Amino acid sequence: MDWSLLGCARGDHITYAPDDNPALRARLTAPTAAGESWRCLRCGTFVPGEPTLTGPAGAAPAVVRGNELRSTFILRFFAVERFVRAVLAGVAAYFVWRFKSSRGSFEQAFNRELPATRALLREFGYNVDHSKLLGLIRHAFTLDQRTLGLIALLLATYAVVELLEGIGLWLAQRWGEYFAMVATSAGLPFEIYELSDKITALRLAAFVVNLALVLYLVLTKRLFGARGGKAAYEAKRRTASILEAELEAIKDKDDPERETRGGGTGDLSPVPGGPAPGAAASPRASPAVTPAAPATVTEQQSPP
Repeated sequence: MDWSLLGCARGDHITYAPDDNPALRARLTAPTAAGESWRCLRCGTFVPGEPTLTGPAGAAPAVVRGNELRSTFILRFFAVERFVRAVLAGVAAYFVWRFKSSRGSFEQAFNRELPATRALLREFGYNVDHSKLLGLIRHAFTLDQRTLGLIALLLATYAVVELLEGIGLWLAQRWGEYFAMVATSAGLPFEIYELSDKITALRLAAFVVNLALVLYLVLTKRLFGARGGKAAYEAKRRTASILEAELEAIKDKDDPERETRGGGTGDLSPVPGGPAPGAAASPRASPAVTPAAPATVTEQQSPP
């Protein structure tokens, strides 16, 4: 799947006109039948009309594309799961706090409604006296105020942690990835202990999701120095950048001997009239765009 195209599926193209680099500007624009078109920095399509943004080349937005865009979608899936946990923990903290403040009235209402509930459930062949939930409620009535307050505080703290994890993952920020990895790893020993005591579908599912998140963050985001660390991660992002690839192509054109010295990192620099979508393209092999070069609005480049 071409994730860059998926990111622009609603027409949210990102085009940029550098006003301090004429050579780069020429490689990012082309005349078409629909008028002047600018290359989307995410999907590579030449989009008719004025550029979305303009300014110095160094101020161009860091556009997430290709595999990095796919990673953002995956992190947002985990973020939604964290938001759900935060809501459930927050609601539980609220009810425990209310129970702590009005335990007497809750107990009276429970004792008043229990006989009718027991009789109703018995009609369906269920003995409520054997219910674990009933035992848990009765045990809650035996807890003192201090213990209930501590439980509410722990639940509220857990909700805040899950909320911060969700925000960091949704924004795909480096701090959020570290925070989510550390916070999730801290809970894995407890989940392993619970599974050793009794394996249930819910416990197993929670453990698998958390373990998958930790491994995914460490391996794909190269946290804590894994697979070259942050330097290798940033280098990979620059390699996938259309703008960076075009800059490298300009440098190679100005200095033909640069390639033999190992210069150039870009491998994505298709231009109007270049290779068909899905073909590997090298910025050094593609001629620079000239004002007279033909172009098609639908031409696009898939990420490697």
